[in-house]
Amino acid sequence: MNDNSQTPVTVIGLGLMGQALAGAFLKAGHPTTVWNRTSSKADRLVAEGARLAPTVGEAIKAGSLTIICVTDYPALHELLDTTEVELAGTMLINLTSGDSAQARETARWAERRGAHYLDGAIMAIPAVIGTDEALILHSGPQSDFEAHRSTLDALGTVTHLGADHGLASLYDVAGLAMMWSVLNAWLQGTALLRTAGVDAATFAPFARQIAAGVADWLPGYAEQIDSGSFPAVVSALETDARAMAHLIEESEAVGVNAELPKLIKEMADRAIAAGHGGEQYPVLIEEFSKPSGG
Repeated sequence: MNDNSQTPVTVIGLGLMGQALAGAFLKAGHPTTVWNRTSSKADRLVAEGARLAPTVGEAIKAGSLTIICVTDYPALHELLDTTEVELAGTMLINLTSGDSAQARETARWAERRGAHYLDGAIMAIPAVIGTDEALILHSGPQSDFEAHRSTLDALGTVTHLGADHGLASLYDVAGLAMMWSVLNAWLQGTALLRTAGVDAATFAPFARQIAAGVADWLPGYAEQIDSGSFPAVVSALETDARAMAHLIEESEAVGVNAELPKLIKEMADRAIAAGHGGEQYPVLIEEFSKPSGG
């Protein structure tokens, strides 16, 4: 156990994730108080040593810090924004999913109530909470994060992103964009190869190798984006656009959906029309940075 193993914690919200969070604290030796609207969801945790508080207010009073993991931000405010709940001087760590505007507004609300507040995002499934595999992002005052880091370590690999309370939510959706984009690209390729009798399991190792190779490009491409200079060291965008056309043509020829490559080629064509054809692929950041239809 770490030196902070006796720090009392509270977990509000006992869905699958909330139960996993409370279980991780119990396993690490923290006195753990829980509350949930449907109290029966606490039965297993109580059997493992948790204390079920009769009210939200009493649950918050019991812990040095309170983890909130409920359905959404309106549910959070419904539970906590009442005169029966005393928040002054408390440490709230919100791991409820939402957007960056909600995170920032909730931080201002918590400040008005006299509470310390960190917003967060869980980049993991319940089964891995409490292991190094569980990545949990936090944003808000670094002093609040550091004051409770040794307790939060019970949940997994915890990271502080910055003082802006909206950063955890933004990293969350940026991570989802990466995840879905990689999966969608793999599904496009799998669909193409299946027309020739190649199954997904056969393609997967090759696809993984390609994905890893592309990932290695990111630091250098990031330098181009941050500097606003896109010399075509590897390939010019107009060359990439011709390859995109080939992908579209091949997809259509074998009867595979071509909507995704068409969408990306439309963005590339706009960038080329704007005079960026001789620059490298990351110049498309200009298209991605525009609002839809802009």
